[in-house]
Amino acid sequence: MDKIKAFFTDTETTGGLDNPIVYDFGGQTIEIDGTTFGETTNVVVDEVYYGMKDLMQTAYYANKLPQYEDEIWDGERGVENLLHLRKKIHELFKNEGITVVCAHNACFDIRALNNTIRTITNGRVKYFFPYGVEVWDTLKMARQILGKMPTYRKFCEKNGYMTNHQVPRPRMTAEVIYRFITKDTTFTEAHTGLRDVKIETEIFKYLMRQHKKCDKVLYHAPKA
Repeated sequence: MDKIKAFFTDTETTGGLDNPIVYDFGGQTIEIDGTTFGETTNVVVDEVYYGMKDLMQTAYYANKLPQYEDEIWDGERGVENLLHLRKKIHELFKNEGITVVCAHNACFDIRALNNTIRTITNGRVKYFFPYGVEVWDTLKMARQILGKMPTYRKFCEKNGYMTNHQVPRPRMTAEVIYRFITKDTTFTEAHTGLRDVKIETEIFKYLMRQHKKCDKVLYHAPKA
């Protein structure tokens, strides 16, 4: 039986939570055990990064724009037209037999990518990823696995990583989870696409190694 292959992704956006527009797209192909293969994707979206200058200045992480310029100049990061990027991702899925998209808080990334492609094409194209893929969410997995783990709760209580709810709960951000699995409380998430994909892939691998029953699926693949 062939191993399940997935595409792990992370985006950075502008436009706020209600109208997220993707300017940074990172990706890595992985197998179900977390083994990475193939090339990574590390690009800015041309139509947003260069074409929506005013909106880019309002991005939550606009202070990182000089870093992006350096990475583009050095060849570390590419610049892609979104429709061309979409075509390349569709070809990658077909050629590699990828059937799953995975992300941490995947609902946001999928919504942001769909919103961006619809905005750029004036609604002509509605979905970024190929039809028929399944979406997995490491945030959903973490809530089921780490949420029941006394050591994770103690770690969060000790280090002040609890929510502000009336009944506080351990925070499940990628940064906090990665601090837990590495025991490095000084770690700071990069909040750039590909760098975040790399730590979120490690989170996925850690959760899978627990061999706990959990529902990974955020959106099931459509039935034929």
